[in-house]
Amino acid sequence: MKALQNLIGGVWEDSRGDAFHEVVDPATEEVVARCPSGSPEDVRPAVAAAAGAQPAWAALPAAERVARLTRWADAVAEHAAELAELECREMGKPVALGTGFIGAAAQQVKAAAAEALDYPFEETVPGPHGSSTTILRNPVGATAVIVPWNFPVPMALGAIGPLLAAGNTVVVKPSERSPMSAVRLLELADLPPGVVNLVHGDSRAGVPLVADERIGLVHFTGSVEAGRQVGAETGGRLNRSILELGGKDPVVVDADVDPAVTAAAVAFGAFANSGQICTSMERIYVHQDVAEEFIDALVDAAGTYTLGNGRDGQTVLGPLVDQRQRDIVERHVADALERGATVRTGGKRPEGRGFFYPATVLTDVDDSMLVMNEETFGPLAPVVVVPSFEEGLAQAAKTRFGLAATVYTNDPEHMAAARTVPAGVVWVNQWQGGGPERLYEPAGDSGMGATGSRAAYDAATRPVSIHTAPAARA
Repeated sequence: MKALQNLIGGVWEDSRGDAFHEVVDPATEEVVARCPSGSPEDVRPAVAAAAGAQPAWAALPAAERVARLTRWADAVAEHAAELAELECREMGKPVALGTGFIGAAAQQVKAAAAEALDYPFEETVPGPHGSSTTILRNPVGATAVIVPWNFPVPMALGAIGPLLAAGNTVVVKPSERSPMSAVRLLELADLPPGVVNLVHGDSRAGVPLVADERIGLVHFTGSVEAGRQVGAETGGRLNRSILELGGKDPVVVDADVDPAVTAAAVAFGAFANSGQICTSMERIYVHQDVAEEFIDALVDAAGTYTLGNGRDGQTVLGPLVDQRQRDIVERHVADALERGATVRTGGKRPEGRGFFYPATVLTDVDDSMLVMNEETFGPLAPVVVVPSFEEGLAQAAKTRFGLAATVYTNDPEHMAAARTVPAGVVWVNQWQGGGPERLYEPAGDSGMGATGSRAAYDAATRPVSIHTAPAARA
């Protein structure tokens, strides 16, 4: 089996390193690819290619850069099912679910790139006595995008789009666990050589990429531990990083909602992509007045998440990405049971091959349990019954994470109170709501650096002010 190649300066080429690893289909445990594990010898020429291509790319009119990105997004949308098939083979996401997410990402990157047409890359403000100040927002240069394994195509597109539209160039490092879809994504890009490059590998590629002094910004999505290392490295060089890290996202269910309808929505938020979403619903606080009906409906909804290979159209719940991830889920469930939790459905791995785990509902959980404190990243829905909406909000805020939160209520005062949840995104009555206009910055251990909408362009550019006064006369 031929190893995947790196893309450097417009040329696909073999890794210069001597370490490789196998990519395994999590549904069948079959090897589907051989991938380089990374080396500095791969990273250096990729960064050189990005740095070399950046001045000419930045010199193009913004409209031309946007047009090139739009054509790439259209190609991605056309090949969404193909890309989703690759994601399924490398990390297990059902093809139908992946196709939807990739199609949406293609549309969002078009909208995000179009923001460049109205962004003030240059504006002049008149001053006193005939003077003026011109504010230039210049690209930061060569950048790095380090992509997580759970949404390789959408996350890559979302980060790359504004960076390129602003005139930067990029070196992409996909996760070593899901590299195949990233390769195909870049094959679909019709861009000048060196504008987008790709290097494979784990930390053997990531560490030298982040440490390269020619990289002006690192956009990293991944674990808290790795994110701290990225932030320390870039901060030490006084360069920028955008960090989207872990989450332990809460849900607060008020007494005035339809319990069955809300339970179905929460089931999707907890179980979609087998719970392997940074903003998955991992802590559920439900008002005691609707708790019994809500929990029964949640258990019923969990039963509809049929396990299977994501290439089967009947599958709703694919496997976890690998055995390591399933081990985390099983450890959280075992810890909860030892401390008094009750499994209402699921809670036991199925027989056979593949890293499957069923949609699981836990009750009688409390803050002493790992499942309420550590990111699970699995199809678990732990439910806590609270005496009031206010108590639910208070419990939702008790976390070191602050990525996103969701509130279900029909009470206008409670909708306003939801704004106090310390998170980068708060959804009210619609998980994953909003579009390209959304901008946010994670709180706490969930990361740093505002992104989305115009904030993405603020991060991708460095403002320079040029003050001009009239020439002195004799």
